[in-house]
Amino acid sequence: MNKWSTMLTHTAPVPMVPSMSTISTSLEPGVFAPDDLDQLAQYFRTNGFAVLRGLYSGDRLAAMAAECEAAQLAVIDGVIDERYGTTVLIDDTQGTSSGTVDAPAVARFANYVTYLTEVAPLTRECIVDPVVLALMHRWLGDQCWLLEHNRFGVVYQDARPGLESSYTRIGWHSDWQSAPHRDMWPSAAFTIHIDETSPANGFLRVVPGSHRWATPAPYRNANDAVVPEGSAPWGGHTAAVPPFEMPLGFEKIPGEIAVYCERGDVIFHDAYLWHSAARATADGAKRRHVRGGFYVGTEPTQPVEDDFVKNAAR
Repeated sequence: MNKWSTMLTHTAPVPMVPSMSTISTSLEPGVFAPDDLDQLAQYFRTNGFAVLRGLYSGDRLAAMAAECEAAQLAVIDGVIDERYGTTVLIDDTQGTSSGTVDAPAVARFANYVTYLTEVAPLTRECIVDPVVLALMHRWLGDQCWLLEHNRFGVVYQDARPGLESSYTRIGWHSDWQSAPHRDMWPSAAFTIHIDETSPANGFLRVVPGSHRWATPAPYRNANDAVVPEGSAPWGGHTAAVPPFEMPLGFEKIPGEIAVYCERGDVIFHDAYLWHSAARATADGAKRRHVRGGFYVGTEPTQPVEDDFVKNAAR
């Protein structure tokens, strides 16, 4: 017997898959439970995002989903004010969200319900849960406010890959770039996931730490969107120049990671964080969530939807 056969005979096999007893949240960096808020808050400050898991019971999630689906159906059927349905956020080239049917075989569909908290009280209760508010106060201070009645408010989003859908993905951007002329920053966003996420139905892509870069205002962008006069030249928590230019589309960025969520997870992300969303790869998949943000600057008192800078590729 040679030395190689001896090694193969006496070396214990290495398990390729850990047992359930060894699996912990350490395998999912950035994911925290409601009893681990100190670590979550610090991870957010360092990386620009964090995931809270286990905040909502199954019953609360089911009620939220039912309420959002009812509001979505009301938009589709036209039995709710036009205020709650929008085409500003989408690129309507194939779908029918704007009411223009490009192909008779495709049914009407609405990717968005805007100003959701005005028509979904149970969902609003979940958004202003004491745990969520406590985190926002840590990051933004006690005077922060939830954007509800301007700039689309809180939004229910239903992303699908089919022809009925006018929203499937979004390119690289930071939330601040949508309004670099507004005195409403900094900000922290939340996304409550009705569905779990994966490559099958789409997922979030982020560049950890990019919220600390001085990201330029989006004068160069994928949609030729006009940046209003008086805009700040850059936005970020420091004046550090980004190590590379933000792509205009969906390209890979050095250091980016995928963020996958379970049903009921809440993603928090900083308004200066570079992020994008990948399109679903499975036919018939759907990715539904509720998203919005808390702010510390001046709250708009007049409608300002028209000044939304739609710089991100769709």
